[in-house]
Amino acid sequence: MKIDGIPFKQTGYFSKIMCDYLEESEALKPFYNRFPAFENFEAQIIEKQKNFPKSSRVILSEALDQQYTGIDASEATKSNIHSLKEENTFTVVTGHQLNLFTGPLYFLYKIIATINLTTALKAKHTGLNFVPVYWMATEDHDFEEINYFNLNGKKIQWNKEASGGVGRLDTHGLELLSETLAAELGGSKNAEYLKTLFTNAYLNHANLTEATRFLANELFKDYGLVIIDGDDVALKRLLIPYVKSDLLEEKSFKAVTKSIEALTALPENYGVQVNPREINYFYLVDGVRERIIEQHGAYFVNDTKISFTKDEVLRELENHPERFSPNVVCRPLYQEVILPNLCYIGGGGELAYWLELKAYFDAVGVTFPMLLLRNSALLITGKQGEKIAKLDLKISDLFLKQNSFINKRIRAISNIDIDFSPQKELLKVQFEALYDLATQTDETFLGAVKAQEVKQIKGLEHLEKRLLKAQKRKLKDHVIRITEIQNDLFPNKSLQERQQNFSQFYLEYGDKLIPALVENLKPLSKDFEILMF
Repeated sequence: MKIDGIPFKQTGYFSKIMCDYLEESEALKPFYNRFPAFENFEAQIIEKQKNFPKSSRVILSEALDQQYTGIDASEATKSNIHSLKEENTFTVVTGHQLNLFTGPLYFLYKIIATINLTTALKAKHTGLNFVPVYWMATEDHDFEEINYFNLNGKKIQWNKEASGGVGRLDTHGLELLSETLAAELGGSKNAEYLKTLFTNAYLNHANLTEATRFLANELFKDYGLVIIDGDDVALKRLLIPYVKSDLLEEKSFKAVTKSIEALTALPENYGVQVNPREINYFYLVDGVRERIIEQHGAYFVNDTKISFTKDEVLRELENHPERFSPNVVCRPLYQEVILPNLCYIGGGGELAYWLELKAYFDAVGVTFPMLLLRNSALLITGKQGEKIAKLDLKISDLFLKQNSFINKRIRAISNIDIDFSPQKELLKVQFEALYDLATQTDETFLGAVKAQEVKQIKGLEHLEKRLLKAQKRKLKDHVIRITEIQNDLFPNKSLQERQQNFSQFYLEYGDKLIPALVENLKPLSKDFEILMF
């Protein structure tokens, strides 16, 4: 496998706030705890160790034992779950929605980044254990975001009426989709494995939580991955004090609002990622996940007839903490309350909103984790690599917007010079003499000289564009070939990892795919990786 890398900033696909974060901008340092560098983990370990009670470890390990009932967990995973009871064990976490059949390819990259970082930390900190954790977003209710995946340019979609937390959705109706998938995959050995994997995950499990747990376990159990479901009574009980502070004091709203004000006051104009509400919890029961709203001392569940007095809502929280579901503002806190976690690994959008949360963590006395941008990669097959070599293309140029990519390529291979920069410079020199003349005679003449210069420059630019357009026509076949390879690697003019499903690559590489990614995606990398099989 050939490996290359491009700095995230140079890809053009990552936000300014993420690029600045990766460069450890001084402006952003107040909004996170420690930057994810190996030399910073020791201090993070000490802080978390002091701030995470032994009793929470026991509850966590027992809850995971219960969640893994009936799951064919590997010895490595069982050992990791058991080790969470020990005070020398810490986690590295990534979270993701319950996307059908893993959804976009970067689902794999998130988990692999988590696995690889724990492996690296074990090598550097003898006597300590580090456990990779995948947090299933079982309580999310946006079914439209997770009910499909893309294969061979086609959208494989699960059409179903859905409401409430997606993890509780039954898997009825996926039989038909299984048939659609089977027809699309074909009959190869690798295709047969994928069909069996889908069937065992979705047709042999009652709900989406169980199906996703089975699927992720099958793909990553050899690496000791621990999969956690936050929709759990015992774990939610640990969250009760924080829910109470939200209901009665609007603590998350006040702290996050101040953070947002500080972030948006920066000259970099980062903008707001998520806006907090006065209460950042939903009420969750089967088929319902709706916002809790306080009005004049009473608590209402939005778009329902459910309501509570202050005493009633506190009693409901004590008796049924599982019915209180954190939104995007408070879910990160829930994760850090129940896990001995050091680092959260997420995408650029996720980490951008995490940067709004540190003040809230400080206000409630919970250690803020390190924030690590997940690995990103472009996978290039052997055939695609041959085409790129034959066309003599630079990989970095493929990341350009298509029009810029074509223009740059045409300029590079054209047998005539399309760049009129020398002519423009010569024109500017000539006009400098006219400016001198104008100042010596009549200064009102300066405006006319300037207008003529602008007109002449625009004329050259117009001719340059016409010449470029003519060369595109002349080199039409080359334009078609380079456009095809770019479209193949960047489907829908987007990153491959955001569009394609892992199954498309598993068809070609089979059980070598995940080990190859584990071997070649490096933890703490600041580069967008290029992997050529």
